[in-house]
Amino acid sequence: MKKTNRVYGVLAVGAYMANFNADLSGYPKTTAGNKIFGSDKALKYPMKRMWQAEGEKVLYIKSFQSMKDKEEGEKIQPRDLNQRYTHLFGDLNEKTSSNEVLCKLFSAIDVMNFGATFAEKKQNISITGVVQINQGHNRFAQTRVLTQDILSPFRNSNPKSENKLASSMGSKIITDEAHYVYGFSVNPANYDDFLGLADGFEGYTEEAYEKFKWAARVATTAFNTNSKSGCENELALFIELKKGSRLFLANLDRYVTVHKQDEKVLYDLNRLGEVLKPHQDEIDNIELYINQATVAVECGELAASVQSIY
Repeated sequence: MKKTNRVYGVLAVGAYMANFNADLSGYPKTTAGNKIFGSDKALKYPMKRMWQAEGEKVLYIKSFQSMKDKEEGEKIQPRDLNQRYTHLFGDLNEKTSSNEVLCKLFSAIDVMNFGATFAEKKQNISITGVVQINQGHNRFAQTRVLTQDILSPFRNSNPKSENKLASSMGSKIITDEAHYVYGFSVNPANYDDFLGLADGFEGYTEEAYEKFKWAARVATTAFNTNSKSGCENELALFIELKKGSRLFLANLDRYVTVHKQDEKVLYDLNRLGEVLKPHQDEIDNIELYINQATVAVECGELAASVQSIY
């Protein structure tokens, strides 16, 4: 079933003794003003991993293959985009029609939600995703960055090092507590230009949206890697507009503040409620999901039904 109405919302991730999104130095990503933030890619990646684990086709995710080299022998290396496409959908050559490529691209759940740029084998396809996620800003003022020294089980392999007989040392950089708040939007009209260009494609579907909603609520919690262990979904807000609504909202994360309240994290949505109050006739419904064990919320005038995020 085709989805036609737009959606705005907020997604929040807590990081406890963890590093949700590091830069190349290993430290949490920061703005020029030294404010911690997380990229949209950091939030999307666990969603893609969850979809893949559930058997969905996911195109834009790292995967590996074994390659044989005459000089270096057999090596494992990441696939390029063409190889990944071929792995999922079969052979791609310069005679493959754009109609066929579009059909296969839209069959991947990450492309259906987030869009794609595909320039392979004389194809030049750019799909602006229905789901757009902004950068997520840490809204917790008391965050501290910590460095942990780690002793390796192996000695230093450099024969010229003074410590060549000693075990090598490493470090792990984490935040003691941070709360990343993301704004997002869902605009099904982004795919209207592709109607009629791909056989059987009818646009963005309710099914794809429901899969996004579920992953947006739980994927980070489910993604337990070394650096992401301690990161968890804490809040998800979905504001469904009425069909044909002419309400357009800017980034909503700016209206959310985060504090500690006793043993829980308090998400204050009072300002957001004030922003939305004059536009109630444009809104179909508001759904608010939280981790009820660790999160408290102040809704103010936000007319939302509060449910468990799980």
